[in-house]
Amino acid sequence: MNIGFDAKRAFFNQTGLGNYSRDTIRILTENYSENQYHLFTPKTANNDRLTFLNKKNIYVQTPKKALGNIAPSIWRRWGIKSDLIQLKIDLYHGLSHELPIGIEKTNIKTIVTIHDLIFIRYPKFFKTIDRKIYFNKFKHSCKIADKIIAVSQQTKKDIIKFFDINPDKIDVVYQGCNHIFKKTIRQELKEEIRQKFHLPEKFILHVGTIEERKNLLTILKCIKELPNEKLVVIGNGSNYKKKCLQYIKEHQLEKQIIFLNELTLFEMATIYQIAEIFIYPSIFEGFGIPIIEALYSKTPVITTINGCFSEAGGPSSFYIDPLNVQEMKEAILKIKNNPILTEKQIAEGYNYVQQFNDENIAKNLMKSYLSI
Repeated sequence: MNIGFDAKRAFFNQTGLGNYSRDTIRILTENYSENQYHLFTPKTANNDRLTFLNKKNIYVQTPKKALGNIAPSIWRRWGIKSDLIQLKIDLYHGLSHELPIGIEKTNIKTIVTIHDLIFIRYPKFFKTIDRKIYFNKFKHSCKIADKIIAVSQQTKKDIIKFFDINPDKIDVVYQGCNHIFKKTIRQELKEEIRQKFHLPEKFILHVGTIEERKNLLTILKCIKELPNEKLVVIGNGSNYKKKCLQYIKEHQLEKQIIFLNELTLFEMATIYQIAEIFIYPSIFEGFGIPIIEALYSKTPVITTINGCFSEAGGPSSFYIDPLNVQEMKEAILKIKNNPILTEKQIAEGYNYVQQFNDENIAKNLMKSYLSI
């Protein structure tokens, strides 16, 4: 097959949608090398996470006409169709909610991945204009796609509920994570990273964009109740981060909190492995890749009790009301004070997370592709 991908975010997004795009492309090219894979992007960029670009079956496609260079967003929404036809693309996969307008009038089969519909469930986290744009784009893509991939059962339920889509049209294909999180890192390398970033011997880890939905402020309130604990936060933000920093200052938590940003994947993977606990009390997610990164790292997980979180975390993670400081505190102390129980849950979590290995994800993606 000649398979095309909307690869803009693979080149330019360093977090969730970018990681999903890169991992999907990498996993398929490694496991189904007989196909040709075309990455459509308005322009290219140097990105050290695009480790698959040197493969013989990968082709990067940028706009061939002047309009695409002048107005890249128009090219992605409209103009790309002529390039897809010219290159005889059999199947086009919109990796992040979007499909080109009018592609349903061509002979090209289409799949779109829907990650979440948070903007509908929690409109307060989004601007009005953004909600309207997302709603129209996402619904249009779901209506015209030959197949929809939802990244969790929770997302599938939301697509059915909010867009009135036939359930038979939707396949749930879970996300994976970068293979570096699955490798055991040598102790001396762990110590190098610990010293480089001045990390304490024991600490709680939180990973994610610092925004209201990710709920860092509740973690800070919990840390205030645990004066001997240290928290490492990997991520960045703007207005909500200022609110968190203000809370830290008001309650003199500066010595307990370490912020890190712009790490390499190796540095991040190492910090996961040396953390004592991983905490992820997000209000809502489409899936929650950091949870499976922690499970692969053999680090116990505390996360949110409802939504998709149990799909990622499995039966051995600790589930709490994300806004309940007391529940969060009790979960942390339970992990710290019960090493035998914790070791058992780490082993069970590591066993559970194997379902998200590359081979399983590749097989499920290709099954969806071949079904249309």
